[in-house]
Amino acid sequence: MPIALVSHPACLGHDTGADHPECAQRLSSVSDRLVASGLADVLRHVEAPEATRRQLLRVHDETHVAGLEARVPANGRIRLDPDTVVGPGSLDAARRAAGAVVAAVDLVARGEVSSAFCNVRPPGHHAERGRAMGFCLFNNVAVGAAHALAVHDFSRVAIVDFDVHHGNGTEDVFATDDRVLFCSTFQHPFYPFTPLLENTANRVSVPLAAGDGGEAFRAAVTGHWLPALERYAPDIVMVSAGFDAHVADDMSQIELSDDDYRWVSERIVEVAAASASGRIVSVLEGGYELRSLARCAELHIRTLSGLGR
Repeated sequence: MPIALVSHPACLGHDTGADHPECAQRLSSVSDRLVASGLADVLRHVEAPEATRRQLLRVHDETHVAGLEARVPANGRIRLDPDTVVGPGSLDAARRAAGAVVAAVDLVARGEVSSAFCNVRPPGHHAERGRAMGFCLFNNVAVGAAHALAVHDFSRVAIVDFDVHHGNGTEDVFATDDRVLFCSTFQHPFYPFTPLLENTANRVSVPLAAGDGGEAFRAAVTGHWLPALERYAPDIVMVSAGFDAHVADDMSQIELSDDDYRWVSERIVEVAAASASGRIVSVLEGGYELRSLARCAELHIRTLSGLGR
């Protein structure tokens, strides 16, 4: 079966300003790379719908959703916090980003595609139940996971997050929900400076130190993620795919290579094959050095599609 690429032009209309690292060129760099490599020709291209209010409210408070709707300006830009900028197109982009993951879950659950990658922005994994932060407005992967549980015959959803920043929003949303296993690696101490919590049956968080590279990252995945995922046997695997731990990306001090992202993508495919009939929904989070972002996203998608290098 093909792999779906889910996106929408509205995601380019989220204007964060000329000097902001979370820019529209991030999506363009990925899509241009997929075209240049020929991979775009074998993907099923899907236009993302808007997430409905009901879908958003499965993971966000009404005050958060209504507050964003009220605060997004008709003209110009404002800051929700020092990092998170919104303009006239931001709400549409955020609804499409969350809706992309919902649509991807539907496609995978119905067996129309084996897996899907959502090339969307703004990213989502920092957005908590009641707060936008860290470039994120709605928690895209959480909205998709909640949809998988509410609408499809899934009782165990795994979310794996290899963004260099801790997915505090995803952890917040599913902290007490044993139907979701959240596995993450991240630089610590680092933004968003959330305290390290003891791992539980549904949370496996592995901090990495500044200067760590592929060896430490692979040991974290092999020693912590994989045993937990094998025990959990998820029905679907969802991925917060942040590529900002790359050595070329000055957003962090973790030093991963292209091959590390290929390797972790292979491990995710193996986990999904073991218990989830290969079902994977991956959504773009971070990645701000455009060349490494494009290369690693292509490697990730190519691995999910089974096409190899």
